[in-house]
Amino acid sequence: MVMSSSGNQGAEPKGALSGIRVVDITNVVYGAYGTSILGDLGADIIKVEAPSTPVGGAGGDVMRWPGHPPEGSPPGMGPIFLAINRNKRSIVVDITTEEGRETVRRLVESADVFTSNMRMATLKRHGLGYEDLVKVKPDLIYVHAAGYGSDGPYNGLPAYDDIIQAQSGFASLQSRVDGNPQPRYLPTIVGDKTAALFMAYATMAALFHRERTGTGQFVEVPMLECLTSFLLVEHLFDETFDPPTGDWTYQRMTSPDRRPYRTRDGYLGVMPYSDQNWRDFLILTGADEALLDDPRVVTYEGRAQNYHWLYSMIEPLLQAHSADEWVGIFTAKGIPCARVNQLEDLKTDPHLVATNFFERRVHPDVGPYFALRHPVRFSETPATIRFDAPSLGQHTEEVLSEISQET
Repeated sequence: MVMSSSGNQGAEPKGALSGIRVVDITNVVYGAYGTSILGDLGADIIKVEAPSTPVGGAGGDVMRWPGHPPEGSPPGMGPIFLAINRNKRSIVVDITTEEGRETVRRLVESADVFTSNMRMATLKRHGLGYEDLVKVKPDLIYVHAAGYGSDGPYNGLPAYDDIIQAQSGFASLQSRVDGNPQPRYLPTIVGDKTAALFMAYATMAALFHRERTGTGQFVEVPMLECLTSFLLVEHLFDETFDPPTGDWTYQRMTSPDRRPYRTRDGYLGVMPYSDQNWRDFLILTGADEALLDDPRVVTYEGRAQNYHWLYSMIEPLLQAHSADEWVGIFTAKGIPCARVNQLEDLKTDPHLVATNFFERRVHPDVGPYFALRHPVRFSETPATIRFDAPSLGQHTEEVLSEISQET
């Protein structure tokens, strides 16, 4: 793993969004993950955070607090915060005061994008709605990371990942696999992170439109609609047609036997896909020769109607060898497969090590830590980690000085 030092802090950005400034009043994961992608691509992200409260609230993004930073670290530098707030400058502003709101307006004058995941009613109450800020910056791109679309009855309701997983249908999926009617959340922040990806591409599309026309716009990115759209790409399935021709769900995905399979010593992910893959798989595993001519197996059309049966027969065929042995055997024939990694295996996965996916850096306040390298590669405009996540208000004086000079 390559060590990156804090000596590289503030290196000149070279990404595709270099020169773009984003005023970022987002909190938790949805908004912050979206703007972190823009930051990796070179944008100057000004993270506006709230001050501490009179009743003892610590202030700042709430994701500063989960986790256990190393002993001696300053408060508010938790691991999730580090992951999604790199390449940002933190400024403390109290938007409940007129002075704070004026500071935001001055920031917007110098910016290309304003984004927030506050509810719109709150933003408008503080004079930070689209109609307010476009008066300050006529070509502003205003990105609202909303819970729900403004034209529906849920508009303005509070929305968090668990709530959106419940409403979007995600929490019901596992019941279709195992028959247990108990809804379950996916153990990942899938709603926030999925909507954040929509948010990042929407911002870039609006920037591209402005580059062509000179015109800014209001962009609404509603979490419920984003996650439901993401889910139903495959799971609307035969409900696509009017009238429906079958049930919801792409049944290959909900087969109880679509899972990692036990081998002689561990678990293997294996997915014969093409006609040749399946033929080779059956021969290599010593399956009944009659299957080589079985119409349920030999064509994609046949397999598409028989997923449950196909997947149910895989595990018994894998008992002759270890997972690693099967990986060697199947890979030689081009059959997609992989040994199942535990989370603890990821830092030593040979491919992730070779690509320096876990970039070991030295944070000026926290010390050594691992950052996740931006996964997309650009030959001309590389995404980079230019500097590490900021302490609360670290750049307040710096940014205020900049906007004073610009105005």
